[in-house]
Amino acid sequence: MEKEMLALVKLKEGDDKFPKFMGWMQSDEGMAERGKFAIPSKTIGTVTPDKSAVMFKVFVTDKDGMMDFVSGKNPAIKSTYDECIESVQLWDLSEVEL
Repeated sequence: MEKEMLALVKLKEGDDKFPKFMGWMQSDEGMAERGKFAIPSKTIGTVTPDKSAVMFKVFVTDKDGMMDFVSGKNPAIKSTYDECIESVQLWDLSEVEL
């Protein structure tokens, strides 16, 4: 069952952090790794104007895998995480009836 989550990624200072992080996320390796716990084709992303933070709405299929990924415990993203990411906040999303 898929679950919707929101991730806010704050990047470390430096002009090279955003392209390096997004380059990995959009690479074949990044897409394959993300596909283990989410549905990458359904992910919605946005970036702040100064490129210091990125927000993703993620359709998650394995919450534990998502938690490992955003906390830097996933070995595939570990080096990129350590170099580029300052912090991550993660929220569970639920629909509100109007």
